[in-house]
Amino acid sequence: MKRLLILPLFCLISLHCNKQQPQSVNADLVEVLQEDKAFENTPPPPPPRESSVNKSTMVSASPVTDQQEPPPKVESISKKIIKNGEISIQVGDVKKAQQQLGDILKKNKAYIQKEEYQNTDTAEKINLVIRVPHQEFDGLLNSFSDGIGSVTSKNISTNDVTEEYTDVSIRLANKKIYLEKYRNMLKTAATTKNILEIQENIRELEDEIDTSEGRLRFIDDRVDLSTLHLDLYKEKVRSSATSKIGFGSRFADSLTEGWNTFVGFSLGLIALWPFLLIIPLIIFLWKKWRSRRKNK
Repeated sequence: MKRLLILPLFCLISLHCNKQQPQSVNADLVEVLQEDKAFENTPPPPPPRESSVNKSTMVSASPVTDQQEPPPKVESISKKIIKNGEISIQVGDVKKAQQQLGDILKKNKAYIQKEEYQNTDTAEKINLVIRVPHQEFDGLLNSFSDGIGSVTSKNISTNDVTEEYTDVSIRLANKKIYLEKYRNMLKTAATTKNILEIQENIRELEDEIDTSEGRLRFIDDRVDLSTLHLDLYKEKVRSSATSKIGFGSRFADSLTEGWNTFVGFSLGLIALWPFLLIIPLIIFLWKKWRSRRKNK
């Protein structure tokens, strides 16, 4: 009798367990689907910004994982020195000095980047901007004292940009790492929102990379080629102390200068004709009014 009672009880317990098992499986499945959906809706991390990069280590975190990566490898950077100069040379003949300058520039592998010519009453001048390889810079300066003229002023300056160049290079390497990772993320992006956000981050990184590469090219150009501002001039002011012109020429110059002064003074008086006309008229009217007053 006991055995007959145990058998139905065992069947009921088995049926009850079978009903609860699908419900538990369904609950687990819903939970997994919700986690997957939340993962898909997670926006991609933003790209690195200039202010957020550590200058001391320049270590960037991966946008995909929280693990810290080693800093990007940057080739050893040599000293970056920008050398510039300004020099003024007084010459006896500007055209002749310019011809001599052409030979000097050719010898020192330099070239003229910009040229301006001025011819005034007091001086004839040529302003030149010269680019010369940095290793030839000192030799070019020494060549100017070999008979081309008299150096009246000289200013040489140097600027060490090694730290800036290294900083920009490391930042550039970091940005390239992030760019590559974002491109890989774009291939596996599941939602339109994530695709658009990743594409925007890629665009910003590409713009920053172009800017950094342009800055490095500019620094390299200024380091490889020094800039020299050269002024060749000839003064036209004549005096017994600075020239060997005879008395007759100086006398003629004095007559010309006196005549020019007289013409300038006359033209100045003519320019004042309204005052010369109005003032006498005011004086005449004032005297006439005074005389009438006395008669009354």
